[in-house]
Amino acid sequence: MYNKEEKRSAAPLETERKFLIRMPDIALLSAQPGARRDAIMQVYLTGGEGESARVRRRERENGEVGYTETRKRRLNDLTCEEFEREITEEEYRFLLSRADPDRRPILKTRYSIPYGERLLEIDIYPFWEKTAVLEIELPDAEAAFSVPGWLSVIREVSGEGAYRNASLARRIPPEE
Repeated sequence: MYNKEEKRSAAPLETERKFLIRMPDIALLSAQPGARRDAIMQVYLTGGEGESARVRRRERENGEVGYTETRKRRLNDLTCEEFEREITEEEYRFLLSRADPDRRPILKTRYSIPYGERLLEIDIYPFWEKTAVLEIELPDAEAAFSVPGWLSVIREVSGEGAYRNASLARRIPPEE
């Protein structure tokens, strides 16, 4: 687990832009070069002040299963400190005992697709039929990126807390 004694200045940073998109053609996503599909169950844990903590079970297309624990502390709309580590199934099951009772587990199918110098992560949720979420991780907030023409962006939601997974675990916004 994340050691609260760790120096904050040495924390790995995650910078990403997030977009609400029209539901993409799943066959088209799967056909993209290097595309990978994962079934994810994400459970939020009770955590410290100002941070979110979660465990994730990820099943790859080939049946391989992996587990991670992640803690995030938001710095601004685009960037957060992120501490992530692989854990065993036993640790995963133990941490589930600390699940936040006010948040439901998030189930999603994630398509990870290399696109130029970036990795597109497209999350398909079972509670929406017409929309999905696109995330693009960047080296910094000013880094250039583009969205492929085969995705239809509704709008950017990077600064909207309602579209963060931690918020979706509490309340699902209606589709646009």
